[in-house]
Amino acid sequence: MSKGGTAVLNEQGAARTKRGYFGPYGGRFVPEGIAVLLEELEKAFDEAVADPTFRKELDEVLVEFVGRPSPVTECRNLSRACGGGRLFLKREDLNHTGAHKINNALGQGLLAKRMGKKRLIAETGAGMHGTASATAAALLGMECVVYMGAVDVARQAPNVGRMRALGATVVPVSFGQATLKEAVDGALAAWMEDPEAFYLLGSAVGPSPYPEIVRFFQSVIGSEARTQMLQREGRLPDEVVACVGGGSNAIGIFSGFLADPQVAITGVEPAGKGLHLGLGAHAATLVAGSPGVVHGFNTYVLADDAGEPAPVYSIAPGLDYPGVGPEHAYLKDTGRVQYVAVTDEEAITAFGRLCREEGIIPAIESSHALAYALKRLPSMEKEQILLVNLSGRGDKDLDTLLPLLGL
Repeated sequence: MSKGGTAVLNEQGAARTKRGYFGPYGGRFVPEGIAVLLEELEKAFDEAVADPTFRKELDEVLVEFVGRPSPVTECRNLSRACGGGRLFLKREDLNHTGAHKINNALGQGLLAKRMGKKRLIAETGAGMHGTASATAAALLGMECVVYMGAVDVARQAPNVGRMRALGATVVPVSFGQATLKEAVDGALAAWMEDPEAFYLLGSAVGPSPYPEIVRFFQSVIGSEARTQMLQREGRLPDEVVACVGGGSNAIGIFSGFLADPQVAITGVEPAGKGLHLGLGAHAATLVAGSPGVVHGFNTYVLADDAGEPAPVYSIAPGLDYPGVGPEHAYLKDTGRVQYVAVTDEEAITAFGRLCREEGIIPAIESSHALAYALKRLPSMEKEQILLVNLSGRGDKDLDTLLPLLGL
């Protein structure tokens, strides 16, 4: 099945060839000091997920605090306007804090508490993971420091305000492109200086065991969506779609359908200003990148001529990362998931249409998945179902998008 050997499904349904790897992707390419912390984390995670008490506490907080299960909504107006298939949305925008990020933040927060940690370190791009981390810290009585690119601090001011209101310290990172990659760099450096803290990584990236941990806590999206479609429609969707930056919301919903070969799965990356413009104009890692190492793991990377992570761009701050989760790299190689890219312009148009035709304001990240869906629906049969993971709400993006929409 993979370039790295015969893959098997682990307890959480993730295909991997050996611990920490999905085919040849993943691994732990880090300094010894970080390797020791990761080994400690892996042991604590394994013990926690095997403990019924931990899983009960997690399930309770997801229901009583987050508001799970998030609903599935049929978009009848857009479906009718597009012709062809039926469009459904998995409404992660309706979670407490407004995105899928809270699922993982609370899960890792509970794990940190179990490990006796008192301080959380996190990175954020769009600010939703930072907000979720600050929320988890407040609920669990912990300190929280969030590293955020200075560019994103400026363009995601509402979320910066929310993080500060929740008691977190926001540290702007101003080197490099001052976006998500640099925020991860800053958070990793801070963790190395304070190994007693807990690094709450927000996406399905990074050295092992983080991709597995994030997948586990986000898999609630896919398991819910699968049950909801069977209960509502008596069958599974024909295609499942999600936007892909690092890949946490996507692997969360994909996990519920990977074992169903009749369900097509599509990940949508940011083509930004256009793939034809080359490096620095987009962040379509799987569509335009090649295998390499970034932030301590092997995956597809957008790299320059020297093999270093290249500048990337997207109007969506949660998607402008030069790498991608290793399981997505594996799923691309095996062909189980197709990965495509849509431009800023297409995502902005989709954002406006969902607002005005369905009364739902989506995050600009989620609007990338929606843009693909609006192009795909007309080619589908009338009763075919396309399910999009609406990963977050878009109030954070209004200052950026309203002028572009002429409003």
